[in-house]
Amino acid sequence: MKLSCEVNVHHLTRVEGHGNIHISIKNGVVKKAQWEVVETPRFFEAMLVGKHWENAPYICGRICGICSIGHTLASIRSVENAFGITPSTQTANLRLLLKHMETLQSHILHLFFLAAPDFLGAGSVLPLATTHPEVVQRALRLKLLANDACDIIGGRRLHPTRTVVGGFTMLPEKGALEKIRQRLLASVPDLLASAELFQTFALPDFSRETEFVSLKGDTNYPFIGGGLVSTDGVVKKESQYRAMTNEYCQKGFTSKLSKLSRPSFAVGALARLNNNFTKLHPTAREISKFLGLVPVNHNPYMGNVAQLVECVQVVLDSVQLIDTLLGSPWQEARQPVKAKKGEGVGAVEVPRGILYHYYQFDKEGKVVKADCVIPTSQNHANILHDIEALASQYARTGKKDQEIELLAEMLVRAYDPCISCSVH
Repeated sequence: MKLSCEVNVHHLTRVEGHGNIHISIKNGVVKKAQWEVVETPRFFEAMLVGKHWENAPYICGRICGICSIGHTLASIRSVENAFGITPSTQTANLRLLLKHMETLQSHILHLFFLAAPDFLGAGSVLPLATTHPEVVQRALRLKLLANDACDIIGGRRLHPTRTVVGGFTMLPEKGALEKIRQRLLASVPDLLASAELFQTFALPDFSRETEFVSLKGDTNYPFIGGGLVSTDGVVKKESQYRAMTNEYCQKGFTSKLSKLSRPSFAVGALARLNNNFTKLHPTAREISKFLGLVPVNHNPYMGNVAQLVECVQVVLDSVQLIDTLLGSPWQEARQPVKAKKGEGVGAVEVPRGILYHYYQFDKEGKVVKADCVIPTSQNHANILHDIEALASQYARTGKKDQEIELLAEMLVRAYDPCISCSVH
């Protein structure tokens, strides 16, 4: 039995950005198990200094091409908290609806185009168009629905133009929202079929006890603002984000890393579900149980399942949000904004985990200081420790290099990392 292994993945595929995996096993002993982030930093915080408050959301929306809506909303929330602005119920509902559609956009992209090929024996999604056409068509329908909804609410499919500090520059037509509502309801069979498909996937048997951090839902499954919580019992206010993230630098990473009660923690769909399982829509909760996901689950590969459960959650909650919006006449789209000296924090659950934006303003409303803490940067240390544990678990099994390489690649992909975002 071969008890040695060499894995060198230079720029992992089917993730956003550039990251490397190195594993070396000699005679059943792990000599090296590394996750590296090697992408060039982009210094968005420095770009913001001196900019007018109104420009911050547009600039920060460009940090990520996948989570542009989440970055925009976190930026807006930070500005509004600094200026003492409370959004109207109408604005809050429209923003949450837009956020839900970004979650659906991103999760479908990851589940079907990036993760599913590993479980269906393909190197990419392209062969699946021939071998599993119904799966690809289902994914395209769901993705198009989310794209169209973002267009109608935010003005574009990504990098939204209509959502601004104080509200919206333009409200969607109610007839368009009604059509989206009908398409959301029609998408439920596709989601249920997806759950049936994922139930057939054999997830790797791996678990490492982990601390999970997310927003804390009081009455609803949380996505925008509120308290912070971890499965180890840490509870903080939104404004105390630095005490929750504890960022630091480490050789081999061009992004920062984070820790809390342990050397690392995880954020993302699995963290949200582990902390807020009882707040899920009853249908989403039943599907989670059907797929074997109940809290607290420590298998990182279950992140894929958690994303699928969240797809069900955001679709059903979006129907309820649209019902609320259609049941009332439109109010003023945007409230007046008056800049003032101050500071504010905005926390938003983007698909990959909890995102923080912090700004400090002078009396003219220009940015004096900015800080953004990205979900993937919070996950990097946990990915590293997971790879170390994975290598140790399989060091004496005699698995081939290709088998361990695939397990390591799937592990990183399960976090759905946005590496370029993390080196912002």
